[in-house]
Order: sequence, then C-alpha cells, then structure tokens
Amino acid sequence: MASAELQGKYQKLAQEYSKLRAQNQVLKKGVVDEQANSAALKEQLKMKDQSLRKLQQEMDSLTFRNLQLAKRVELLQDELALSEPRGKKNKKSGESSSQLSQEQKSVFDEDLQKKIEENERLHIQFFEADEQHKHVEAELRSRLATLETEAAQHQAVVDGLTRKYMETIEKLQNDKAKLEVKSQTLEKEAKECRLRTEECQLQLKTLHEDLSEYSQYNALNVPLHNRRHQLKMRDIAGQALAFVQDLVTALLNFHTYTEQRIQIFPVDSAIDTISPLNQKFSQYLHENASYVRPLEEGMLHLFESITEDTVTVLETTVKLKTFSEHLTSYICFLRKILPYQLKSLEEECESSLCTSALRARNLELSQDMKKMTAVFEKLQTYIALLALPSTEPDGLLRTNYSSVLTNVGAALHGFHDVMKDISKHYSQKAAIEHELPTATQKLITTNDCILSSVVALTNGAGKIASFFSNNLDYFIASLSYGPKAASGFISPLSAECMLQYKKKAAAYMKSLRKPLLESVPYEEALANRRILLSSTESREGLAQQVQQSLEKISKLEQEKEHWMLEAQLAKIKLEKENQRIADKLKNTGSAQLVGLAQENAAVSNTAGQDEATAKAVLEPIQSTSLIGTLTRTSDSEVPDVESREDLIKNHYMARIVELTSQLQLADSKSVHFYAECRALSKRLALAEKSKEALTEEMKLASQNISRLQDELTTTKRSYEDQLSMMSDHLCSMNETLSKQREEIDTLKMSSKGNSKKNKSR
Repeated sequence: MASAELQGKYQKLAQEYSKLRAQNQVLKKGVVDEQANSAALKEQLKMKDQSLRKLQQEMDSLTFRNLQLAKRVELLQDELALSEPRGKKNKKSGESSSQLSQEQKSVFDEDLQKKIEENERLHIQFFEADEQHKHVEAELRSRLATLETEAAQHQAVVDGLTRKYMETIEKLQNDKAKLEVKSQTLEKEAKECRLRTEECQLQLKTLHEDLSEYSQYNALNVPLHNRRHQLKMRDIAGQALAFVQDLVTALLNFHTYTEQRIQIFPVDSAIDTISPLNQKFSQYLHENASYVRPLEEGMLHLFESITEDTVTVLETTVKLKTFSEHLTSYICFLRKILPYQLKSLEEECESSLCTSALRARNLELSQDMKKMTAVFEKLQTYIALLALPSTEPDGLLRTNYSSVLTNVGAALHGFHDVMKDISKHYSQKAAIEHELPTATQKLITTNDCILSSVVALTNGAGKIASFFSNNLDYFIASLSYGPKAASGFISPLSAECMLQYKKKAAAYMKSLRKPLLESVPYEEALANRRILLSSTESREGLAQQVQQSLEKISKLEQEKEHWMLEAQLAKIKLEKENQRIADKLKNTGSAQLVGLAQENAAVSNTAGQDEATAKAVLEPIQSTSLIGTLTRTSDSEVPDVESREDLIKNHYMARIVELTSQLQLADSKSVHFYAECRALSKRLALAEKSKEALTEEMKLASQNISRLQDELTTTKRSYEDQLSMMSDHLCSMNETLSKQREEIDTLKMSSKGNSKKNKSR
C-alpha cells in the first residue's frame, strides 16, 4: 500500500512537473516573440514618425504656397471685375490688353517685393546665427582653457600624490620585510617554546606519576573549594553551639540549686549545722561554674574555627580537641562529686523524716546519677576519639569514623533517656517531700527550681540527640571531603600545610581579580584618537615653534650686540662731527648773525609773512625713508647734540623692535600653518587607510556575494538534476508499470482463451 501511494505521488509530481515545464517553455517562447514584436513595432513607429514629420513639413509648405496663390487669384479676380465694365464702355481691345499687362506687372512687382523681404529676413537670421555661433565658440574656448588649467593642476596634484604613495609603498614594503624577518624569528622562538612545553609536559606527567605513588605528598594537594559544604557545616556548628549553651545553663542551674537544697534539707544550716559530708559536697558544688563554663567556650571556639574559607573535616578541626579536654575536666568534676552525692542521698534515707516511698525514690536517683556519669564518660570517650585525627593520625582509622559517629548519636540518646528518668524520679520525690509536715516553703521553692533545671536538661538532651541523629548521614558523607587523588589527610601537619597553601592560592586569585575598566564606545574612541593625533601634532608644532623661537632669540641677541657696537661707533663719529660743526660755527658766527639780522628786518615788513616764517620755524618736519619715518625740526633751528642723538637712537631701536615683532609674528604663523598642514596630511593618511579598509571590505562583500550566487546556481542545478532524476525514475517506474499491465492483460487474455476452450470442450 505504501509503495502504491508513493508511486501515485510520484506520478502526480511528474505530471505537474511536466505541465509546469511545458508551460515554462511556452511562456519563454511567448516572451521572446513579444520582445521581437515590440522591437519591430518600435522601429516601425520611428519610421512612421519620421515620415509623418516630413509630410507635415511638406503640408506646411504647400499650404503656404496655396495661400499665396489664393491671394494672387483674388487679386486677379478683382482686377478682372474692375476691367470688365471699363471694356464694355470703351469697347477697345487695345486698352484691355494694356490693362492686362499692367496687372501682370503689378503682380510681378508684388512677388519681387516679397522675395526681397524674405531675402532680407534670411540675411538677418544668418547674421544673428553667425554672431551667436561666435559667442558660443568664445565661451567654449574660455571654458576649455579653464578646464585645461584645472586639469594641469589636478595632474600636478595627482603626480604629487602618486609620488607620495610610492614613497609610502616603499616604506610599507620595507616594514613588511622587517616584519617578515621578525615573524620568522618569532616562529623559530615559538617552535622552540613548543618543544620546551612538550618536554615540560612530559616532565610534569612523570612527576604526577611519581607523586601519585606517595600519599604523603598527595595529602598536600589543595581540594576543590566547596562553599556549600562550608556553609552547611557552619550552620550545623551554630545550632550545636546554641544547644550546648542551653545545656550549660541547665547544668549550672542544676548544680547551684542542688547546693542550695543541701543547705536546707535534711538539716537547715540556718538552724543547725549540717554534716561534714554535706559541707564538703556543697563546697565542691560551689565550684561547678569553673568546670561547666569552659564547655560553652570550647564549643564557641570550634564554631569560630569553621569559616567559609577553611576546609572542615576531622583532620582540620583542631578546636575539637579543646572541647574534648573541657568535657574531660567536667567528667572529672562529676566523678569527684558522685560519691558525695550518693552519701548525701543515703544520709537523707537515714533521717527520721524519710519515709519508705521517699527512700525508694532516693535509691532510684542514686542509680540515675551513676548512669548520668557513665553516659557522660561514654560521650567523652567518643568525642576524644573524634578529636584524634587532628592531633594523632594513628589513633583512629578512617574506616572507624562512621562507627564512632554512630556511637556518639547512641550516647546522646542514652543521655536523654537518663535525664528523662531523673526528671521522673525527682518529680515524684519532690511531690512526696511537699506532703511532709516539716516541709518549708524554702524547700518547696528549691525543689521546684531543681525540677525546672532537670526538665531543661531533659529538653536540651532531647534536642541535641535528635539534631545529631538528623545530621548523622551528612556527617558520615562529609568524611569523604578531602584532597584530590588521596584517601585523606595523613597528619595534622599536612592538613595545616594544605590550609596554608589554600590561603596563599586564595590570596593569589584575589590579587588577580582586578576590576575591569569601563569600556569606551568605538565612535568615541575614534574621536578621541583623532583629537589625540591632532593634539600631538599641535604639541610637536609648538615644540618646534619654541625651538625656532629660541634660535631666533639667540640670533637677535647676537645682532643686538652687533648693533650696539655699531651704535657706539656711530656715537663716536657723531661727537667728532658735532665738534667739527661747533668749530665751524665759531668761525662763521659773526657773519651769520649779521645775515640773520638783515633777513629778520626784511621779513618784519609784513605781519603775515612773519607769522608764516614763525610757524615754519616752530613746526617739525617729517622725513620718510625706507628705514621709517623721522621727525626733525627745520634747518633754521639749531638742535641740541644730545637730543638729536637720543632721537636717532630711539628711532632705530623702535624700528628694530617693530621689525623683530613682525618677524616673530610671521614665523609663528608659518609654524602654525606647518603644523596644520602636517595634521591635515595625517588626517588624509588616516582617511586613505580607512578608504583602503573599506575597499577591502567591499571586495570581501562582493566575493561573498559572488560565492553565494555560485552556491545558489549550484543548488539550483542540483535541484534540477534531482528533479530530472526523479522524472527519469518516474518514467522508468511508469514503463515497468505499463509492462506489468501488459503482462497482466496477456495473462487475462490467455486465461479468457483457456476458459473459452474449456467451455467449448
């Protein structure tokens, strides 16, 4: 059935594919035909359009000619109409012929006038077109000249850039050669490093194999840090500390109230003296705090030693030994007070106030006290065993850890059972004593306090027993927590060394864990890089400017010294000249004074001339030359020697200062422009690099596009090949099916022939 369905599906697919293929061929042929028809129609349309334009032009010319002829016909008809009545009146044929000749002449004159006007119009149009052509030609020639100059400039720029690029290419090729040499050396070094690493790995492997044979060395391996385990152990230690604190409080109250009871029963110490036995017992009970309090302190130290950074197993819990020692001292205290406690109970039984029921309760309590001491001794024995791995590794094997922990749980449950018996028997005893006629209020209150402390001890023992039982499986499972590839910590010394190594490793990892700097966005980093490059360029330019300024200052100082020497020489020459002028003035002084008096008398005739000469004498005269503008008085005034020398010196100094300032300003501008040009060249180089990178990316993108197109074509071809193979397969299947049908038909025909033969028989 499945094969038949598949064959049916294949047949349907083959039929649809053949139909679509035939339709595709037909559509392709139709599209090609339509394209050819559209091209032919376009050509025909162009030809028709051209012929239509020609015909339109001919039509326009014919209509214009027809209009002219129509006008002529109208004129001729009018003239004919005018000539007919004249001919009828005169009846002269000669006159009519003359009129016709005149009419023809007028028509010819009109045609000639029109031709002249048309010729004139054509001449005007030709002249305007010629002028316009000349104007356009001049514009195009000017534009061609400008374009040629721009092309020459661009060519010069291109030549400069090509030279620059060739220099950069040569530089890059040199850098490439250097980098290739450097890469070869680095490859050699890398090969050497690989060989060294392989040797080191082999050595490390051999060392690991050697170290695996020594468990003592493997014990120094730092185990994997299990933070969950440490937090769980710290939580358990905190709960145990709380239970131990409750137990210590209850024990303190029990021993203290027992001491108070001895002071008031069977003999009240306020009325009569108690027995020496009870006095000694009371003295010992008074010291209970010095034995009970250390239990809480030892448990507190154990809790503080369990932190998140340590490794908590039996080999590393050194403080458990301290707690075991405090528990041992408390058990010594219990052993010391147990005989006195038993004798005190016997003394109560021997009293005259003691009844048989009370005597029975006292005997039961004495048995319970013995059991409580035995339970504490048993518990202390197991805790001391658990403290051995941290002090004496050979004292307890790892295989016995689970059994010791199980026995600790059993001892705690036994302690709880003993405390329940003590609570039960002491409550019965207190009830009997309350019924005695000699029972005082102080005795009743003390019994109630002892009973409440016993109940607190019972509850605390039950809590700690259930707590240990609930966590016993975790304690047993946590014993496997230890160093890698080792059965456990061999000695306390190795455990201590392991903890030191762990602290060093944690400190090293903490030193490596540095906070990452805040990342800068890519665009901002590019902008900062451009600013940095420009700032470095400006800084380099300023440094060069400062260097050049220093050089110029030194040159100016040298020139200053030179000009100072020149000024001194000029001063000496000036003094000599002044001396010469003074001697000349002394010789010619009288003659000049007479001449001046005559001139003054001649000038004093007119007031206006006098004022003008006075102004001319008083006003200064400015002399302009290449070295500057010099202000001087007129020749009529005799200047002072020193003032004139100062004036010349000041003028030259001011001119030197002005020229140096202009020179410095020009140098600073040139340096600034040079720095800007360098910065622009750097930016241009960066832009070229970015352009090259973008071109490379574009090339890669085009390559990817071509590769994808090739893949698309290959997939199309493969798909077409698969379709062709499927069609061939379908055809072969159809042929086989047709053959099978023919065979079936032949078999049917043969069966029908056989059946007919049988019927005929």
